[in-house]
Amino acid sequence: MDGQIIAACDGASKGNPGPAAWAWVIADTDTDGEVGRWEAGPLGTATNNVAELTALQRLLEAADPAQSLQVRMDSQYAMKAVTTWLPGWRRKGWKTASGSPVANQHLVMSIDELLKDRTVDFVYVPAHQVDGDPFNAAADRAASHTARTQQAAGTSLGSALPPPEPQTASRSAGRGRTSPSQPTAQRRAKSARSGGGSIKAKFPGRCRCGQPYAKGELIAKNPDGWGHPACATQATAAG
Repeated sequence: MDGQIIAACDGASKGNPGPAAWAWVIADTDTDGEVGRWEAGPLGTATNNVAELTALQRLLEAADPAQSLQVRMDSQYAMKAVTTWLPGWRRKGWKTASGSPVANQHLVMSIDELLKDRTVDFVYVPAHQVDGDPFNAAADRAASHTARTQQAAGTSLGSALPPPEPQTASRSAGRGRTSPSQPTAQRRAKSARSGGGSIKAKFPGRCRCGQPYAKGELIAKNPDGWGHPACATQATAAG
């Protein structure tokens, strides 16, 4: 078959960890901007990062490996895991630069195997944007709905895609995002209490992603110590 298949995947965790699910959508090759087929499945209690990686794994399993694939994702963690960090993890025997085992190793190794001998382009798309990517939005809705219901759904089961959800403060908080209406000082205080505040590094060091940071560079607290603010956010954010 000629042409590139357009797809998107997303994961959701209501509590991180909490009720979680994965979802993927593949574009209809005959209709511009329409979803051709989709699937979503429950994960029970899991983290958002597990849900995001599982979504990509299931998409790669479902897509034809002989055909070029474009994958649209809103998870910076999953994106960096497969495009930036994975080669180094593989060389080090699935260890980070600090020598600790790679998080979610079984999923990362499965994705690595599924990516062999196929053409896959990864495209980052911001989540929850007005007039944002329609396929990412569809995958987001499917993952979020399935996380709540814990019931498998999709084209093969005769399911219709869930409708868009209201953008409420509670939903934003459930996905690891702060409500825009929260006062700035209150948001900063909450960030500081949770370890999300950034400071300038007094000494050079190495982030949990395996990449170094320099003295004077902004760093933030993460589950493994200190490192890049983006990596700290990815470790706790809901997708």
